[in-house]
Amino acid sequence: MTDRLPARAVLALVADDFADLPAPGGRSAPDGPLGWSGYGSARARAAERTGEVESVVCGTARVAGTPAVLIAFEFGFLGGSLGERTGDLLVAAYAHAREHRLPVVALVATGGSRMQEGMLALTQLQRVARASALVRRAGLPQIAVVRDPTTGGGWATLGAGADVVLALPGAQVGFAGSRVRPPDADPAAYTAEAQLTAGAVDAVVRPADLRDTLGGWLRLLTSPSAEPAPPPAALGTAEPPATGWEAVLRARSPHRPRATAYLDAYFSRRLPLTGDRAGGADPGGMLCGFGTRSGRTVAFAAQTGTATRPAGYRTAARLIRLADRLGIPALTLVDTPGAANDAAAEREGVGAAVADLFAAVAEARTPVTTLVIGEGGSGGALALAAPGRTWVTPDGYFSVIAPEMAAAILKRPCSEVELTADQLRLRPQDLVDLGVVRGIVAPDAADPTGPTDATHAARPADDTGAAPGTSKTPEAPEPPGDRTRDHPFPGTGDRRP
Repeated sequence: MTDRLPARAVLALVADDFADLPAPGGRSAPDGPLGWSGYGSARARAAERTGEVESVVCGTARVAGTPAVLIAFEFGFLGGSLGERTGDLLVAAYAHAREHRLPVVALVATGGSRMQEGMLALTQLQRVARASALVRRAGLPQIAVVRDPTTGGGWATLGAGADVVLALPGAQVGFAGSRVRPPDADPAAYTAEAQLTAGAVDAVVRPADLRDTLGGWLRLLTSPSAEPAPPPAALGTAEPPATGWEAVLRARSPHRPRATAYLDAYFSRRLPLTGDRAGGADPGGMLCGFGTRSGRTVAFAAQTGTATRPAGYRTAARLIRLADRLGIPALTLVDTPGAANDAAAEREGVGAAVADLFAAVAEARTPVTTLVIGEGGSGGALALAAPGRTWVTPDGYFSVIAPEMAAAILKRPCSEVELTADQLRLRPQDLVDLGVVRGIVAPDAADPTGPTDATHAARPADDTGAAPGTSKTPEAPEPPGDRTRDHPFPGTGDRRP
């Protein structure tokens, strides 16, 4: 258990200033809508003890200089539980955010719905979910900081439903509160750290770092741009390889610069987006987040040279869709021998995860720029690549499949693997000639974004008639519903593990 600071103390911890929003009108019956005996007295004692009239404090503030709507739960007021008046305050706060085009930061500490108001308390979750969805539809970011404890409906709406979820160390975080879990449940599973591992939390942040981290996220997510991200400069070899097999060996070299080196060189500051929000994370295989590049925000999804897990693809799809909704350009770095192909990956839905990333990139209206920095192994690499806006480094290659596997499929002896690599035309210069990439980037520090123009123009990105790097605005997609949607034919499964 962490220290449970009062709502006002938490606000003082993160905000430069704070002004309460006016409370919406309306009053509750003395003992609430159910006439629960003693409920009115309990509310009065909670108000006297905390100095608050409800379990949430809502207002406007600047966090490290960025204006936002802040919602802070007061756990000392009936365990931070949600009742009808709580719902009124939350809905009004979200409406103020939409009206004034402000991001929302929720500092959550709650045990869930208020028992003394029964189903009327539980239905506040629907109101909050609707208010949050309207903010999302307006293209405004939402950030949650989950404190100790964050359980029940509060976690399932304001917490886990936010675009970015930060957690305080050691906080109790989970849908099931401590009094309603199975008696043999492992308490370690209901912690901030466990939720980070499970892909439900983006970072665990110390209280001393919270203002700076929140301020960084707010600056990054409130800085849209229509300009595409320039491709990074190459960090490795300057000259393209002479043969296909040399291209493969270069890309597989342990001494070649990897994603972390490229991200460090490209961004002055970056913050991580972790997890697929479906029970998984692939921090060793896919690095996602937002960063600052020459004063602009750029989203990034970068493969690290290993076989990408299903959770990695889902995290990248989550990143692309968030960047698209907020109008932030994206950079993707391709470097994988391919999608993970073990039995566990199949059980985790690798095919559906790759398909989802293909769809996210294809649907994106924000510009996406891709650089192949190493291995481009088949569809598991192509899913991350932007049609019409892909470049390659001299150390990279792209292939329909690895030369060894191609030779095996063609029933060729091992001695013909190198020949097969040449025939696949996977070298950077081959990719340019084929129109698969737009150019080969140079390791020129004076011109870190200057790709080498190809002698042959790249093929068009799509069939919309748009110029490379632009797209016609498609009709707004139908908002997603349940994972298993109504359909003329019955379906099974949510396409996630």
